[in-house]
Amino acid sequence: MIPIVVEINGRRVEREIEPRTHLADFIRDQAGLTGTHLGCEHGVCGACVVLLDGQPVRSCITYAVACEGHAVTTIEGYQGDAVMQRLRAAFTAHHALQCGYCTPGMLATARDIVLRIPNADERRIRAELSGNLCRCTGYQGIVNAILSVLADLAAHPDTEVESLRASALRHDRLSSSTALGEHPATATAPVIEPVNASVSGGEQRNLDRASSPAQSLRPGASIIEQFDLPFPQAAVWALMSEPARVAACLPGAFLSGQEGSQLSGGVALRFGPMQAKFEGDAVLTLMPAEQRARLQGQGRDRLSQSRAEGDIAWQVSATGEQSTRVVIEMAYSLQGPLAQFSRSGLVQEFVRRIVQQFAGNVARALGAPGAAARAGGAAAQSAAPSLNPIGLLWAVIWTRLRRLFGARD
Repeated sequence: MIPIVVEINGRRVEREIEPRTHLADFIRDQAGLTGTHLGCEHGVCGACVVLLDGQPVRSCITYAVACEGHAVTTIEGYQGDAVMQRLRAAFTAHHALQCGYCTPGMLATARDIVLRIPNADERRIRAELSGNLCRCTGYQGIVNAILSVLADLAAHPDTEVESLRASALRHDRLSSSTALGEHPATATAPVIEPVNASVSGGEQRNLDRASSPAQSLRPGASIIEQFDLPFPQAAVWALMSEPARVAACLPGAFLSGQEGSQLSGGVALRFGPMQAKFEGDAVLTLMPAEQRARLQGQGRDRLSQSRAEGDIAWQVSATGEQSTRVVIEMAYSLQGPLAQFSRSGLVQEFVRRIVQQFAGNVARALGAPGAAARAGGAAAQSAAPSLNPIGLLWAVIWTRLRRLFGARD
């Protein structure tokens, strides 16, 4: 047990808690404020969203100890808030609540939209609300309520709201000027333990970090994967050293331009109501003598304003005359609304499946050189084969069920 002090709705709350206690449990059990609701407890449904120093966070995946000395605002603490007064009235007028379970989190997110995006249209509002789930399917009323508040503020500016907007803008500028990976734990993806994948059907092998392709990747969440291919090392390296061919094999990736070692492109992801398209620039460093490469880049998703920085290194090694192993080490930092959706166990499974798809695409490209060349040339104009989110989800669920009942992959 460790002592912490958190300001909740302007009141000092001092308790002794276990380090693993989440903010939502601290708010409900220690502060006695049950207006913060728990739904999925995985950071997905958004029912538990509260404000931490004025910014929305998912309290079910935020550790209470990380909030030591900070200010938390829950649904019970919005008295006198100019934006929330308008939103509450609009939610009532537009029938934007039914059972009410999602409402505390919806209101917190809606407040953020009103302050951060004063010109948001219906499409943008729906995208911003994609992390808050309403099981009563009351989205239309919620969207209409937010639109009505924005329209009213545009027609009749409010000095209190403008002051809150100015404060939110200062916070965004401060966040943008801070290097990725240096933000509080509440805004970054969790650390992920290495997971190993061998797609050649052989035995799973443990990776030693000392033998990884790069020992100086930028700090952040990290993953190590590997796969074996039944092709000579030279052929595999020839593909893995050409950005266009790599992009053609990586699900969701696209390469839009290349000038020497400078690349531009990104990756498009979609899962259920959540979608993102990170676009940016990267620098590719090739080390042919060692059959190693490193890609360092950063990008932004324009819709959610989330930012990502990635550092990827890969090593191509011969395991026989006609067999090659590719070891990939990835380190990344994710900041913004999409960072809240990370869940280490699920991310491990998804990355493993994506690497398997990538390895399969590489094998097919190497097995048909003419088709591989055509795919590589087209990669600059179109995205690589997209992810199948439904199939990916079922694969993850099936794997977990098999493990639960003692079966092996």
